[in-house]
Amino acid sequence: MARYEEQRNFLKSDFKTFNKIETDKQKGIPQPSNVKSYAADAVIVDLPEVTGDVVKKENIYEIIKERRSVRHYAKDALSLDELSYLLWCTQAITGTNRSGITFRTVPCSGGTHSFETYLFILNVDGLKKGVYRYLADCHKLLYLSEVNDIDEQVDKMTLDQPFVPNFAKRASVIFSWSCIPYRSEWKYDITAHKKILIDIGAVVENLYLTSESIDAGTCALGIYDQEMVDELLHLDGEDEFTIFLAAVGKKVHKKEREQ
Repeated sequence: MARYEEQRNFLKSDFKTFNKIETDKQKGIPQPSNVKSYAADAVIVDLPEVTGDVVKKENIYEIIKERRSVRHYAKDALSLDELSYLLWCTQAITGTNRSGITFRTVPCSGGTHSFETYLFILNVDGLKKGVYRYLADCHKLLYLSEVNDIDEQVDKMTLDQPFVPNFAKRASVIFSWSCIPYRSEWKYDITAHKKILIDIGAVVENLYLTSESIDAGTCALGIYDQEMVDELLHLDGEDEFTIFLAAVGKKVHKKEREQ
C-alpha cells in the first residue's frame, strides 16, 4: 500500500500548507491573463450566436438519466450552431466582476480558469478540417493549422482504447483542453494542482450533459499520447500541456446500428 500513499495524499485537502505560503498574488505580482493572446493577422472564424434552438432535450432529469459515454457516431456532421453551443456551455465568459475575475458557464476554483480549449475538427459543417482554438473572451474560433490525414493522427494520438478501438477518429470533433498551471499557481501555489483536476471535471461533465441535450454523444479520453497531442497543438509541455480529451459526434441510434 505504500506505493499509493503519495498519490492518495495528493487527493486530500491541504489548506494547512496553503496558509503557510505567501502566494504570488499576495506578493502583488499581476494576475496572468486567463485567455491566451494571438497574432494580429490570425485567421478568426465567427461562431453563430448561441440560442436554445439547437436543444432537443430540455428536461435535465432526462438528460442526466440518459447520459452515457458514447463511442459510436453517425456519419452526420455536427452543425456549426451545435459546436458553438457546446463551446459556450463548456468555457464561455458570461460576466466579469469589479476585480476582473471572469464568470463562465463552468465553475472554477477562485476564478483562475487554467484551461484553453483546442479542437481537432473532423466533421463539422462550415469548417475545414484542422486544429482550432476557442477564444472564450469573444466566442470565436482561432484557426491554427491543417493536419495531414487528421483522422489517422487522431487515431494515433488516442492510442489503444479498451472498449471500442479506433472510435475517436470517427467523431465530428475532438475537444482537447490544455492546462496553463500558473493561472492557478499564482493564487494557490503548490495547492493549485488538485483544484485544477477538480475544475476540468466540471468542464467535461458540462460537455457530456450538453451533448446529450442536442442528441450528440461524448466520450472522455483519458488515454492519449501526451507528447504527440502537445506537439500537434504547439504546446511546450511545461507551462502549457494537454490535460484531457473528449470525442463528440452525432449519435448512431439503435435502428441505424442494426442496419
